[in-house]
Amino acid sequence: MKICVLGTGYVGLVSGVSLAAKGHNVVCVDVRPDIVASLNRAQPHIHEAGLPELLGKVIAERRFVATLSLEEGLTGAEAVLIAVGTPSLDGRIDLQYVRRAAEQIGTWLKTAGTPLSVLVKSTVVPGTTDTVVRAILEETSGKKVGEFGLGMNPEFLREGNAVEDFMNPDRIVFGCEDEISQAVLEKLYASWHCDKITVNTRTAEMIKYANNCLLATQISAVNELANLCFEMGDIDVQEVMQGVHLDRRWSPVTEGGRVRPDILSYLIPGCGFGGSCFPKDVQALRTLGRDYGLPMPVLQSVLDINELQPLQVVRLLKSCMDSLDGRKILVLGLAFKPDTDDVRESASLRIIRSLVQEGSEVMAHDPAAILNAKKELGECPVQFVNDWKPVLNGADAVVIATRWNDYGALARPEIAARLDDKPVVDARRMFRPEDFSNAIYLTIGRRPLKD
Repeated sequence: MKICVLGTGYVGLVSGVSLAAKGHNVVCVDVRPDIVASLNRAQPHIHEAGLPELLGKVIAERRFVATLSLEEGLTGAEAVLIAVGTPSLDGRIDLQYVRRAAEQIGTWLKTAGTPLSVLVKSTVVPGTTDTVVRAILEETSGKKVGEFGLGMNPEFLREGNAVEDFMNPDRIVFGCEDEISQAVLEKLYASWHCDKITVNTRTAEMIKYANNCLLATQISAVNELANLCFEMGDIDVQEVMQGVHLDRRWSPVTEGGRVRPDILSYLIPGCGFGGSCFPKDVQALRTLGRDYGLPMPVLQSVLDINELQPLQVVRLLKSCMDSLDGRKILVLGLAFKPDTDDVRESASLRIIRSLVQEGSEVMAHDPAAILNAKKELGECPVQFVNDWKPVLNGADAVVIATRWNDYGALARPEIAARLDDKPVVDARRMFRPEDFSNAIYLTIGRRPLKD
């Protein structure tokens, strides 16, 4: 079937390319000529594992094309996916791009002679699809739901693993307002063999928010425990969590041995969560609750803890350095997580800004996110380096802020030897204390041992 996708960000592009790889004919629509041209040359503008290869394949098979023309995308399409951005604005999601997309689709529907299902892929708060989007579509088209399909199909893509997550999902949620959209969604995902759940659009929207809010809550809860362990001393929160992870409710014991589920990665202490989903989604659901007269204290606490958590890195450095003023600090990692170039709400950038406020001279490296970090940090004085190893000797301290595999080289004996008596803040628990016998190993939730 022909599918039109509005938006070529992480969600729109990965969805479009993956649907094309499954045999659909996909047209991605964007308003930026440079992005459209780049995509048609099989050069994605975002960093995602496996995306360049898959994009090249579907273009070669003539199953994917990018265009500036909405009419080209919608003509002959059975479904259109709204995958535009929903940025945060004062704790609420900004629906301006969703509204604009709905208006454009509605205008096209007014004279369209073929049926079309409008499927919201963007993350929107519960009640958006069946009120805001529906009202705009019906007003601009002069038609009612039933004459066109309306649904909500939330994404559960982890940046850095987005292609793999789309191609091999753990579940697919069909949010439907009518039988037309349900039939289209079933046809769209017929070749996927996983759990599929059909609900109304409000429930589909809430599933996405509940999923992210609970994961974010785990991260903040562990970080709060880590901070308490630091205050008490003689407790390593990593050892605490190893004991917690062995609870059979987290790690079931089966005949084949103990299962170590991915959920445990959210129960590891660190310097906080970031990215395009968790901060924005927790804020949006908290604000939605307040709009209904519910204070949402748990979600507020999740945000409060996360806001302060990057400062633990600065605190650790201060615990073993008389002053940070004038000290050269090498920050390794700028993206909010490895295998992506996304720096939105990155704890790394908050660490850098705090170090600069302390008077530190900051050097920074990332395998993929330097360009985006430069844009985000603006005039903040940072020396970006393309290779971190040559500047290691000149650094007074090292902060590992993103868990890139490349930084595992720090533990190699010939490199670790260059860290003698220097503080190494492992904010992502990549290493063990014994990996740095000559350095001052510091990490979240573990007070430095005194000589």
